[in-house]
Amino acid sequence: MNIVRVQSRELAFETAPTGFQVAESLKMAGKAIAFKTSQAIYDLSLYLPEEDSIEILTADSDEGLAIIRHSMAHVLAQAIKELYPEAKIAIGPVIEDGFYYDIDRTTPFTTADFTEIEARMHEIIARALPIQRSKATRAEAIALFQKAGETFKVQLIEDLPPEAEITLYTQGIFTDLCRGPHVPNTNYLPPHFKLMKLAGAYWRGDAKGPMLQRIYATAWTTQEALEAYLTRLEEAESRDHRRLGKDMALFHFQEEAAGSVFWHPKGWRLYRILQDFIRKRLEKNGYVEVRTPQLVDRSLWEASGHWGEFRKNMFITETENKVLAVKPMSCPCHVQIFKNTLRSYKELPLRMAEFGSCHRNEPSGSLHGLMRIRAFTQDDAHIFCMPEQITAETKAFCALLEDIYTALGFHRFSVKFSDRPENRVGTDAIWDAAENALKQAATETGLTFTLNPGEGAFYGPKLEFVLKDALNRDWQCGTLQVDFSMPERLGAEYVGADGARHHPVMLHRAVLGSFERFVGILLEHYGGKMPLWMAPVQIVIASITDSTHSYAQEVRKSCDQAGLRAEMDLRPEKITYKIREHSLAKVPVIMILGKKEEEERKVTLRFLGEEAQTMCSVKEAVALLQEKAKMP
Repeated sequence: MNIVRVQSRELAFETAPTGFQVAESLKMAGKAIAFKTSQAIYDLSLYLPEEDSIEILTADSDEGLAIIRHSMAHVLAQAIKELYPEAKIAIGPVIEDGFYYDIDRTTPFTTADFTEIEARMHEIIARALPIQRSKATRAEAIALFQKAGETFKVQLIEDLPPEAEITLYTQGIFTDLCRGPHVPNTNYLPPHFKLMKLAGAYWRGDAKGPMLQRIYATAWTTQEALEAYLTRLEEAESRDHRRLGKDMALFHFQEEAAGSVFWHPKGWRLYRILQDFIRKRLEKNGYVEVRTPQLVDRSLWEASGHWGEFRKNMFITETENKVLAVKPMSCPCHVQIFKNTLRSYKELPLRMAEFGSCHRNEPSGSLHGLMRIRAFTQDDAHIFCMPEQITAETKAFCALLEDIYTALGFHRFSVKFSDRPENRVGTDAIWDAAENALKQAATETGLTFTLNPGEGAFYGPKLEFVLKDALNRDWQCGTLQVDFSMPERLGAEYVGADGARHHPVMLHRAVLGSFERFVGILLEHYGGKMPLWMAPVQIVIASITDSTHSYAQEVRKSCDQAGLRAEMDLRPEKITYKIREHSLAKVPVIMILGKKEEEERKVTLRFLGEEAQTMCSVKEAVALLQEKAKMP
């Protein structure tokens, strides 16, 4: 007798059951699409491994939706092979909110082809084709795909390690190389999908390889969910920081400085407002600010371990037979400041901050506005402390981070714990100590975190803080990393209470990540409608007639004296035109001045996004806006 524990229930079977049999016993046949154990997710056709318990997955779960999208990628590939037999298929993974498939075809696809491809996908779903899993030897799989002319699949198989299990999935006459799992039948797939866009993609990301055509798509379990997603995309497009940067005259990019930002006066003002806000928070929390060199000799990067792990991302220059790197991060330089003076344990923790100007050689194809660039400034800081201070410093950092995020308008964030990566420095014993210390500190701080295996920094484990914005999108920004290795590698020491010398623990931490990227996140979060305290231009004083220009100067002076950022628009244009133009530029407040306002020594206030207008005295208006514009 086989006893299976399924979601707090126990089921008895005479022999080991398949996932299908368990689903039928639970009256979930037709709804179940896979089953999950503590180790992995499996097709329903497979027998249950020896596990304490299993979970039946449906389309309503996140894992179930991912399986649907994975299966839908195979339907997309099948539709393309049926419509364009000469096309060769490469890979088709699931991504956030959808999936894609890379295709090699001499004739370029266009979005006009999407209608025909989608129609064929609907046909394939309606055929109710069983999706069957099978195993193959390396020779069998290579022969199968060579015969079909699928050269990319052959290459994938040839590059697998010798011990790898090779599995195939077949629906109708279409077979694909895949680990799975998949839904049992194509009629399990909902018809709520849409092909979204085309892009070029090098095979395996190698610029020397063939250029493929990537078809992006999305799929959802209901039509309502699909329509909600498309609405979110429209909203996201209207909030695109690159578009807002142009409309608000904040910044621009050009090919002569790819990956670097040309900040315009208003954009640089916004940047400095954010920087001043962070600086005040750091000073309040006991950080000292430093500044370190931009060009650093190769020898320091070799000693820290960055040269071996990060060389390809560094910009290099040579002078007087020396190799110098433009710094991609500040941590080795901060260690130099720490070790320049012999420290006592009484000086710890030492919280050292820098608005570090960094450069990284990102591939040109990956650059994306402010979100991914080559030249950026980190809100970088390193805390040098003793092992017994890690928990207290973690608590203090988390409190600081939450305070900053809340003040900036982000009230939701999640935490990931990333442990040792495959390529790393330091012994297993050092990693054990660092991971245990960080987990204990996170637990005692009260953080709820999910595991992110293998994604730690090469020198230590880390906590990653992921923001949710107004469109419910995730942005990984803050980090806290425990590093036992670098201080020892670089010879940093302090004198302990026992009179002996010890290596400090180094906590790498950031709240924003980089100022440039965070400005982009803020612009998209607020749709350009920045809080009054943060807006680069808080007020535009707009005249209705030329006769009010002198009065406008008086009003501007009152705003300046109150510390409000005001500009004047005295152009001989209609007031409706001025309002429309400054609303497009997301100016929070427009002060309208006409003959009546001048005669009564008043102004008419119009707030962005509101139709109602309020007339009040200049003194009342300034006091009101001064209160609203206080930095949190």
